[in-house]
Amino acid sequence: MTAITVIKRDARGEDELSYQAVLREVNEEFICVDAQFALADRDLGYIKLRRGDHFREWFYQDRWFNIFRVADGETNSLKGWYCNITRPPILGARQIAAEDLCLDVFVYPDGRTLLLDEEDFAKLKLAKHEVQKAWQAVSAIGRLVDKRLPPFDEIR
Repeated sequence: MTAITVIKRDARGEDELSYQAVLREVNEEFICVDAQFALADRDLGYIKLRRGDHFREWFYQDRWFNIFRVADGETNSLKGWYCNITRPPILGARQIAAEDLCLDVFVYPDGRTLLLDEEDFAKLKLAKHEVQKAWQAVSAIGRLVDKRLPPFDEIR
């Protein structure tokens, strides 16, 4: 088991959060890690995150998003997928850093989607091409969901 440090950065590149994960898979398309939610329980309104929930996380080499499959830490039942719109990840020997662009998509187990944090995204002072890439990433996630392609192949 290879330990990986995952670093969440804001849109300016400043570190916001880091945590430990275990490397699951590496290929030309993505790096996949497993992690446990270690923060205090949170009710986000559309999902409840509890300490110990299991996250399987895909960081794509050249895509403007990452995807976290969220499962209950006790029952392992699927809660959904949290998709962060980010710049492509910065990869190191034992770390992954992603610069979060505030915009998010939550995908429910039945395939419904919820677009989150549009107001926060609009407040960022991003270059025009980055705004385009972010919205293209939202569309790309929607296509993956519609076609039930991995990691959304569990949609009921």
